[in-house]
Amino acid sequence: MLIQPRRISFAAVLRIAAGLLLLLACAFGYAAQGSAGHDPGRRAGAVVNRLPDWRENTAEVRVVRRELQPLIIAAMATLDAPRRQEILDGKGAIAVIYPDIGEPYRSIFSKIIEGIQEQAKVQISTYPVGPNSNAGDLSAQLVRGGVKVVIALGRQGLKAVSGLTPEIAVVVGGVLSVPESESRNLTGISLTPDPALLFALLKRLLPSIKRVTVVYDPQHNDWLIKLAREAAKAQGLELVTREAHDLASAAHLYDAAFAVADSRQDAIWLPQDATTVDDETILPLVLKESWSRGLPVFSSSFLHVKKGVMFALYPNNLGLGRDLASSALGVLSGESRKRGVSPLREVLTAVNLRTASHIGLNLDYQQQRSFDFIFPEP
Repeated sequence: MLIQPRRISFAAVLRIAAGLLLLLACAFGYAAQGSAGHDPGRRAGAVVNRLPDWRENTAEVRVVRRELQPLIIAAMATLDAPRRQEILDGKGAIAVIYPDIGEPYRSIFSKIIEGIQEQAKVQISTYPVGPNSNAGDLSAQLVRGGVKVVIALGRQGLKAVSGLTPEIAVVVGGVLSVPESESRNLTGISLTPDPALLFALLKRLLPSIKRVTVVYDPQHNDWLIKLAREAAKAQGLELVTREAHDLASAAHLYDAAFAVADSRQDAIWLPQDATTVDDETILPLVLKESWSRGLPVFSSSFLHVKKGVMFALYPNNLGLGRDLASSALGVLSGESRKRGVSPLREVLTAVNLRTASHIGLNLDYQQQRSFDFIFPEP
């Protein structure tokens, strides 16, 4: 008995061929742009990801793909071998590991992942992990998927990748800090705003400020204070640092700082530090003294603005995702990696108008528009 070959509709052939021809045009065009400094592999990969039909394993696709395969290979020959194979396989070389957690944190991580996908423009694999996730199983999945770089988000994401094979590079994000012993082998971006941005905004709003005092726990924020000293010097500020290892000593140091402060030239900086900026004990004490003395206090935490701090910087989650993707793409392209965790530079700004007015800072409409969040809300 003769087996009749399956008929392929002319419309189907046209649909698939059109997609493939678009792919070829883009691959050749982007490859030609490579000499001008563009990334042809990433852009061609983005085109393929938007044309899923050509990778389907139906009879229609197999016939058309077989006919046009020489042209596809010719186009891909202009790309470097790893990128070419990645595109032809349809595999994502970047994976995102993030905590499988409820709101409001789920939305935060979703926005970071959105930024990663937007910037990467290649297929991204995502893996939610819980407290009891098996690191060995995860590592095997990543290897099977051809993953070369992992973006680990949050503490759970960082914990989940601790046992990965050394061949898979790790970029970390969505954490406040990483112990120095661990950060030496990682590349990443903290959720802690860059002190340089905080001090620049302080000087823009209050040019008369000459001295900033910060109370911190060196176990958590020694790395940040090192950066802050350089940032303060660049702004012509004197940075007075006071170390505290518990709440009692932190409270005593804040009392001492307010006792000698001059509201015309002093300010207090509240870093993200669980030891020295406790919301139940320290924050009310600092806000009370700030209000009674007319002394400006600024923070690295958005929530403090609602409670009475003059201004704060907080994460732009979409922008953070883009920066993490750029770091991952840099690793993929063979760029030398800067080891360690960097402070956050993709930030949004918040201001408390009532507190600003109380210390004599009256922001006009144009100045108010430069902030992303204003409290009390108009």
